[in-house]
Amino acid sequence: MVNKEKVLEALKKVSDPHMGLNIVDMGLVKDLEVDEEGNVKFKIIPTNPMCMSALHMAVQAKEEVKKLEGVKKVDVKIEGHVMEDELNKILND
Repeated sequence: MVNKEKVLEALKKVSDPHMGLNIVDMGLVKDLEVDEEGNVKFKIIPTNPMCMSALHMAVQAKEEVKKLEGVKKVDVKIEGHVMEDELNKILND
């Protein structure tokens, strides 16, 4: 069964390409939720509201979590970015 610890371990494989640090240690992952059915939900808050890598990191994060056994659905939202509506549409379509 998937849990928050497993999700965080998977998310540590995703790094900010400019900083070279993973998104968990950088504190970019917020509001992580994992329910009993394997639905995972979290937000990515970039350090810069114009971060050019926000979508790239969010797509990578979604893919890494999808690989975990027991994950049914992954819902990722980008917040705090000047183009968050557009990026979230791309990310979740």
